[in-house]
Amino acid sequence: MSYVRAALYLDFDNVFGGLYKLDPEMAVQFASEPRVWLRRLSTTATANERRWLLLRCYLNPAGWVHHTDSVGEPTRLYFSKFRPWFVRAGFEVIDCPRYSATKNAADIRIVVDAVDALSADTRYDEFVIASGDSDMTPLLQRLRRSDRRTMIVSPADAAEAFTAIADQVLDSQQMLALVQGESVDLDDETSSEVDTELDARLIDVDAVALGQSKAYEAFRSTVTREYGTAAEPLNMASLAARLRTQLGPSVSDTNWFGFGSFNRALASLQLPNLRTSQHLFWDESRHRAPDPATAATQRATLPDPVERLADQLDLPPLPTAWWPSIYQTLADYARSHRFNLTQCTSWSRDHLRDQGLPVSRNAVAFVVRGTSFGGCPLHRQPPPTAAEIGAAFVDNLLSRAEAAEITFSEDEITVVRAWLEAVPESGDEPAG
Repeated sequence: MSYVRAALYLDFDNVFGGLYKLDPEMAVQFASEPRVWLRRLSTTATANERRWLLLRCYLNPAGWVHHTDSVGEPTRLYFSKFRPWFVRAGFEVIDCPRYSATKNAADIRIVVDAVDALSADTRYDEFVIASGDSDMTPLLQRLRRSDRRTMIVSPADAAEAFTAIADQVLDSQQMLALVQGESVDLDDETSSEVDTELDARLIDVDAVALGQSKAYEAFRSTVTREYGTAAEPLNMASLAARLRTQLGPSVSDTNWFGFGSFNRALASLQLPNLRTSQHLFWDESRHRAPDPATAATQRATLPDPVERLADQLDLPPLPTAWWPSIYQTLADYARSHRFNLTQCTSWSRDHLRDQGLPVSRNAVAFVVRGTSFGGCPLHRQPPPTAAEIGAAFVDNLLSRAEAAEITFSEDEITVVRAWLEAVPESGDEPAG
């Protein structure tokens, strides 16, 4: 078997601190069970399994985060607690105490060690840099010049100049999916228009076999009935959400009966006269085709300062009317669930699509990260309101823009806030 000879450099303070702001429980699991996620990372986003020839963890033993103990008392969680777990997982742990009030030497040590590795007798095919520190952008440029593959594992929304150079980027949501043993979705964007005939041709033998299950027959029966009696085009997201509830775990356990998505499962039914758009489907012999205007056409109508944020900071280019629903959905989740990032993004995506808003998990995660780094994490008690979520998200986005030297006038900041932060007064009220 052919292996990828890989080196992993982990800036513990940066990654753990970022994950802890998002999801404290999963951050502690990340730090307590490095052997588990390391094994899963060896097969993630790679054609051949990684063989870890070098594992280094750079950690400030005196570092800590605010923590609540088992009886609810505030305390400090010191990073040194996790040192033994990384040693047992095969990491070389390098102590990096602070040399200033805000910074340790981890980033410098990583750069020096990685450059040294380039001249070692052993050739490393891939360098995995676990850090969101954009100061290491020159390192990635150096690795690229040496024709080495690179992966960034970043707990936050790192600068575009940093992530654009890497061959692969794993964000906080994908890293926590590894920690929890879930599949890592590297490309969870909003579905484009479905070509029914093409999808039908792409159905493989295993999917067809799975399609004979009782759950699939219940799926067929429900969709066929809805399709046959509908007086107008059906909303895919709304029907998919109802089917998830009706059919239970059989949908997620089989990933839509082996077809991989609701769209492909729908295509497998070969309904007569079926036509689809981005998030609707209809019988062209009975229904009038819906207005072709979709969310995609909204991309060109963004105000200029919002367009710049979308281009330079990867702000999801969503219509202004969608943002209040996103904040309210996140507030509803925070109020009704024990926070878990991967569950939050999946739950929120499904509920937004049930409202007819095809928002991807990546877009939801972008908002959750911005809210957390803006000082309003969803795991906070009491849970944040929709207005608080929106305000924290926009404040963090503007702070990132300033750090990236994206300059806005006062009028432009007002435009950004009006586009992204307009939460109806009723948005603070629990959904009935």
